[in-house]
Amino acid sequence: MEQRLSLITLGVDDVARSRRFYERLGWTASQMGGDEVAFFQVGGIILSLWSRASLAADMGAKDGPRGFAGFAIAHNVRAKDDVDAVLKEAEDAGARILKRGMATDWGGYIGYFADPDGHTWEVAWNSAFPIASDGSIRLPR
Repeated sequence: MEQRLSLITLGVDDVARSRRFYERLGWTASQMGGDEVAFFQVGGIILSLWSRASLAADMGAKDGPRGFAGFAIAHNVRAKDDVDAVLKEAEDAGARILKRGMATDWGGYIGYFADPDGHTWEVAWNSAFPIASDGSIRLPR
């Protein structure tokens, strides 16, 4: 298996509502998809929004309780002050702020928000991960 991600699918309660949330963040949905699924090009991968019920059925799983999912999607920013700006933008778009921006013990600055379906996003500034002009980050070798 090649070491890469192609697509992340988030199971959502209401695809149209979730699409509007991400569009309020300034993202552009692809014309591909329609009412049942929304796709967003995010760098070299795709973020997909699909109904929780459909996603659970597709993988043969039961839709269970919605507690801590054990992961966060990260959005790294170019400057420390950008963390607070992105958190404010997310809150204005309808996100619930889980953790306001704060310094970390490793020298970065982070905050967390949850989208309308509770998916957790970390907003982080990390000087060890400079962001390239195309928005990508690379691990040091």
